[in-house]
Amino acid sequence: LRFFSIIFLYLTEHSSIIQAYLISPDMHRILIVDDDPMFRLMLKTFLGKHDFELDEAATGKEGQRKLLEQEFDLLLTDLRLPEMDGIELLQVAKRQRNNMPVILMTSFADVKTAVRAMKLGAYEYVTKPINPEELLVTVEAALHQKTNKPAKQNDQFVTGKSDAAFKIEEYIQLVGPTKMSVFIQGESGTGKEYIAKQIHRNSKRAEAPFVAVDCGTLQKELAGSELFGHVKGAFTGAVNDKKGQFQEAAGGTLFLDEIGNLPYEVQIALLRALQERKVRPVGGRNDEDVDVRIIAATNDNLQQAVEQGKFREDLYHRINEFSITAPSLRERSEDIALFARHFLSIANHELERHIIGFEEEVLEVFKQYNWPGNLRELRNIVRRAVLLARSERIELSDLPEEMIRREGQETGGSLANGHSQSGTVDLKLIAEQNEREMIQKALRQANYNKSKAARLLNIDRKTLYNKLKLYNMEV
Repeated sequence: LRFFSIIFLYLTEHSSIIQAYLISPDMHRILIVDDDPMFRLMLKTFLGKHDFELDEAATGKEGQRKLLEQEFDLLLTDLRLPEMDGIELLQVAKRQRNNMPVILMTSFADVKTAVRAMKLGAYEYVTKPINPEELLVTVEAALHQKTNKPAKQNDQFVTGKSDAAFKIEEYIQLVGPTKMSVFIQGESGTGKEYIAKQIHRNSKRAEAPFVAVDCGTLQKELAGSELFGHVKGAFTGAVNDKKGQFQEAAGGTLFLDEIGNLPYEVQIALLRALQERKVRPVGGRNDEDVDVRIIAATNDNLQQAVEQGKFREDLYHRINEFSITAPSLRERSEDIALFARHFLSIANHELERHIIGFEEEVLEVFKQYNWPGNLRELRNIVRRAVLLARSERIELSDLPEEMIRREGQETGGSLANGHSQSGTVDLKLIAEQNEREMIQKALRQANYNKSKAARLLNIDRKTLYNKLKLYNMEV
């Protein structure tokens, strides 16, 4: 009996360690640290429904102990905690596992502190009261973002959560470690270079250079020099020997973007370089051995160019040992909010702003928009909106007028900015939109306390409830 009592005591004291070995290895493990038990329960219930394994701690010290004893994929912590605050816990997490993403939860008053915490390595901060769906997007982005090495702020890669995104990720994992040449096809702005970088990072060449060349900008006369280098005196202006991009990428990956624009003569030289693994600098007499992996991309129909005699068929088959199609953004609408949050984080960092998210109507416009410029256009629009934003969230007024106008014309409905499809101004619609925005701002300022929000708006609580019902605003 005494033996079993000792075993029971041991299991009780070390249950957290033993539990870690019972968790499915396919599940992402998240540690939630917050001193509000109801809030922790809410997060565990919500995130648990999305196939995450959750553990919790009520104080900073308890969170520290669990971080030291167990393995987690992500830390979700409040900024203000008993015994040890979120900043200290962030530093513990980074010392323990530098690549583990940390998301801070904070009130509006703590946003500046949270931004400083991001400079210490936090992935993102979210403000209370928490919007569960927005938190889920941030958590998924952080987990997708995690790599073996921390990425630069403006060089991060988010895969998305659509079927198309998972297929691309599967292809990257499969082809990355091989020696195969990869051909990426897709519309302009779909992230072909980012896919190429991910293939490089998952290859055995990850420690060697990744060199990108925009073949569309290469002049016919200088394309050979740019790719293969030249020797001094090879042509007018060649005052020194110059390495080509093949030599610069030695041992690594050479990414040839818009390869369909290469002059035909350069295509011949490129084919020779790939077949023989040798290049000859322009004006040189000797060949140089090169060891590079080729990843090529285009937004043109290269097979059609082959049929028309504009692109060499043998070169096409050489670069197309494995092909990947980058889907357009309109084909992966479920990824739009995820990418928008990602670009918001980057823009906040670059522009030193503290925008916390998007109004629902903005995300709805994003979902309905056709996105002819794909991810590049989304990134630019979010960056512009972050610069123009006058409140904590990006609003419709922060978007380009032509974007909203086009959406109104395509959907055939009224526009949120008060203009109808015919171009006339609807004053009632403008008044309603302004009132709705004022209510939203008051609710946020009052931390969604309806009594405080009603006092800020100088109306009684019943009137506020009627307005919320009128505008179908769920709080």
